[in-house]
Amino acid sequence: QVRLVESGGGLVQAGGSLRLSCAASGTILSIYTMGWHRQAPGKQRELVAHITSGGSTNYADSVKGRFTISRDNAKNTVYLQMNSLKPEDTAVYYCNADVQSYFSRRDDYWGQGTQVSVSS
Repeated sequence: QVRLVESGGGLVQAGGSLRLSCAASGTILSIYTMGWHRQAPGKQRELVAHITSGGSTNYADSVKGRFTISRDNAKNTVYLQMNSLKPEDTAVYYCNADVQSYFSRRDDYWGQGTQVSVSS
């Protein structure tokens, strides 16, 4: 089994920063793309950023220049540094990973989510 656990969410004032972490564990053979999505109340889940195993990144237009995604392949961990936060960034943030495990087929796994709240 593969498990993703997020941490680092919380309440912050507009203009502040937070750093999210997501660690993958379990019977992992390889991790390909890792990413962050978010879902605000009443809205669909949307992609925030993703990063390939080679380090190529992609960002939603709404976060470009403010958020930075990175990963530590040795620790099977992906990070999201969020700066200049805005109230509209308030959402539950989910990490996901495309994983090949030892005992099952390659699949997409999701964390349980972490709440980020930005006050004005």
